[in-house]
Amino acid sequence: MTPGTGSGHEQGGPRLVLLRHAKSARPEGVEDPERPLAPRGRSDAAEAGRLLREMDCVPDLVLCSPSRRTRETWDLVAAPLGGAQLPVSYDDRVYEAGPDALIAVLREVPPETGTVLVVGHNPGIEELSATLSGDADLDSLAWMTEKFPTSAFAVFALGTGWAALVPGAARLVSFVVARASTD
Repeated sequence: MTPGTGSGHEQGGPRLVLLRHAKSARPEGVEDPERPLAPRGRSDAAEAGRLLREMDCVPDLVLCSPSRRTRETWDLVAAPLGGAQLPVSYDDRVYEAGPDALIAVLREVPPETGTVLVVGHNPGIEELSATLSGDADLDSLAWMTEKFPTSAFAVFALGTGWAALVPGAARLVSFVVARASTD
């Protein structure tokens, strides 16, 4: 799907944005949780923020893995979205979490929260996307689950409240791979 194909907020219900962290560097001797973003990752993360703003996907709450690359991704995504004004929770449970663990975290979201953005890692983000996509466009779902690239995000409209979130309870609205222009 392309940017701007829908905000996921047509009916005004809860909406979930799953964002895989931007491209990271692999410096020798640096442990996985402390890996920084690569230069391309920095520009792609900023582009993801611009696209989310363009799609009117400004989150009411951000759940972010505490790894360095996810924190750096969020900082760059946040700038075009209003930055420091957005509530963010750096949650250890998001780091290396699978779909069941991520659903458990999302079930704790306050019921009045409209849009939640999760900044996490693969394979968890990709697997959660497939788990939630009960009635997804099959071509988009196949593409998304074949390769969920860095700086890509999926936008879902939820058919339930946060506390009742279960597999198949969301509709995929958009899948976007954010890449900064190389002009």
